Amino acid sequence: MHDQFDVTLEDNELLAEVELTTSLIIAASEAEGPLSQGEIDALLGVAPRRG
Repeated sequence: MHDQFDVTLEDNELLAEVELTTSLIIAASEAEGPLSQGEIDALLGVAPRRG
């Protein structure tokens, strides 16, 4: 018999966001001071702005 409440939930965008947040938390906890904007951008995979 199928249990209607046994549902596997998977949200790929949420999982990616949690992974990014976890990476930031780990980097911040290992850093001796505040992370620079460049370090944060690198962890998040953000390209620097041009111009």
